Amino acid sequence: MVDLKKAPFSLSDSDIMWVEETLSSMTLEEKAGQVFCPIGFTGEESVLRHLVCEIGVGGLMYRADSAPNIRKTHETIQRLAKVPLLLAANTEAGGDGLAFEGTSFGQPMAVAATGDPENAYRMGYVAAKEGAALGLNWSFAPIVDIDMEFHNPITNVRTFGSDPERVIANASRYMDGAKENGVAVAIKHFPGDGVDERDQHILTSVNSLSVEAWEESYGKVYLSLIAKGAQTVMAGHIAQPACVEALKPDATWEEKLLPASLNPVLLTGLLRGKLGFNGLICTDSTPMVGFTTAMPREKAIPAAIAAGADMILFNKDLEEDFGFLMSGLKNGALSEARLDEAVTRILATKAALGLHKKKCDGTIVPGEDALCVVGCAEHRAWAKEVAQNAVTLVKDTQNLLPLSPEKFHRVYLNVIQRDMDPEHPFVTRWKELFEKEGFEVTVRDRRVSITVQDYMTDSLSREKAALMYEMYRSVTEAKESYDLYVYICNMENASNNTTLRLNWNVAFGLGDDAPWLTQEVPVMMISTAYPYHLFDAPMVKTYINAYSGKQEFCEAVMERIMGRAKFTGVSPVDPFCGKEYLREKE
Repeated sequence: MVDLKKAPFSLSDSDIMWVEETLSSMTLEEKAGQVFCPIGFTGEESVLRHLVCEIGVGGLMYRADSAPNIRKTHETIQRLAKVPLLLAANTEAGGDGLAFEGTSFGQPMAVAATGDPENAYRMGYVAAKEGAALGLNWSFAPIVDIDMEFHNPITNVRTFGSDPERVIANASRYMDGAKENGVAVAIKHFPGDGVDERDQHILTSVNSLSVEAWEESYGKVYLSLIAKGAQTVMAGHIAQPACVEALKPDATWEEKLLPASLNPVLLTGLLRGKLGFNGLICTDSTPMVGFTTAMPREKAIPAAIAAGADMILFNKDLEEDFGFLMSGLKNGALSEARLDEAVTRILATKAALGLHKKKCDGTIVPGEDALCVVGCAEHRAWAKEVAQNAVTLVKDTQNLLPLSPEKFHRVYLNVIQRDMDPEHPFVTRWKELFEKEGFEVTVRDRRVSITVQDYMTDSLSREKAALMYEMYRSVTEAKESYDLYVYICNMENASNNTTLRLNWNVAFGLGDDAPWLTQEVPVMMISTAYPYHLFDAPMVKTYINAYSGKQEFCEAVMERIMGRAKFTGVSPVDPFCGKEYLREKE
């Protein structure tokens, strides 16, 4: 039985009555519909009617769109719904997780770098305040993963860092901000990402810590935030073999490597039992490979609910998944009693948010006048303050800073990101920032590279000929061409990547794109995303972590490298990757 008077629900008798009466009035099919939270792709009413009225999903999540579109879509959903929906978004770093116009605080790691958890409160407050104005009631945040493995391509700047206490302090304050605005949080990704160097989007990753190490890190984080009142937990497609073995000594290796999203030992034994979590458990996205390769989907969908999850996030095909769940109920893979328990928690979460009351009085989605809060001046001022206090000078062993156009007039700008177009807005932003300071800027066209065949032809394009000259020219000529080389690395983390390592356009080891000339010309590297690029560029003597490529962060960097403001950011992770030699102490 679910204790609805206990945290995080803490329901009144009238709220409990609504949960019980709603549950008892549902058909088996209606109960089955409640456990699904698909991703929304459209605001078209006929599609929404199918999802909300025919399937009867319990929640929906939308990616960012324009604020008016999202508000209107949410309004349509709640108007059509017999039972109000949990409406979610990845508001991990502010209101831009739901609306293009929303305020962004960059990344959680930027907030942590300020050293002030009050900024995490502001981030949670803004995310929830702006989201709630559009009808949001469920934030898939804060991320409470711990960035232990610097090679991991998906965690890094999305986390509050590598220190569990810092994660707790910042996540706790994010929760305070969300609670003030009536938005439930989903702490994620249980049992904890950031240990494996691989991404759970493309395989079942492994949290390989011992039980003792897990309890002192991730366990401490989850215990603290559950005690604080986190309403929901998102279970990742992440295995935790040691904890499974401790709770089930006879577990097979297959059971130990089963992801938490499908693992009854981790969900029911550890999260519900040992950690005492009474709230709603949602899986991470089930089309992710970490889920789909664990077992056939026909078994996995009912197995996730049977294991202890209450909601299924996203689908390969919603109708098919609904059918798989119904088949599981018929063949005994999932009991109706367990389904009732899951739906009870879903309804109780909705009741705890007052959604049943708000639907009755017409306030479940605010009117259009509430849109004025999205991206408002106060929120943007808070975000700018974070940018100014987050930028971190990791090293400057060549005493390069501050810069001046008199000393380093000719700048060679090499912006490294996935889009190699030199006219990309991010590239032109940096070019303009340097030119505004009086520097003469040459931008590297990273679309151009030299191949083996190019060495065998007498006819090269103008661009390739110029690059060939740059590769073969003398050191003297290189020093005569530019006073300063600036690398801007904008390798943002994103799902389905195996690495965020720097890859240079080089031929025959001739340097070319790589910072080969650090002993000849001053070189500076600024990372606006991944904070560990020194691992691939140990020769760089001046290195800055900005944590975000948003406009405010780029401007904050310029203010500091020009000497008009001090660097105050403190790295929430070890940017030297545990390699003492990268510090290059003088």
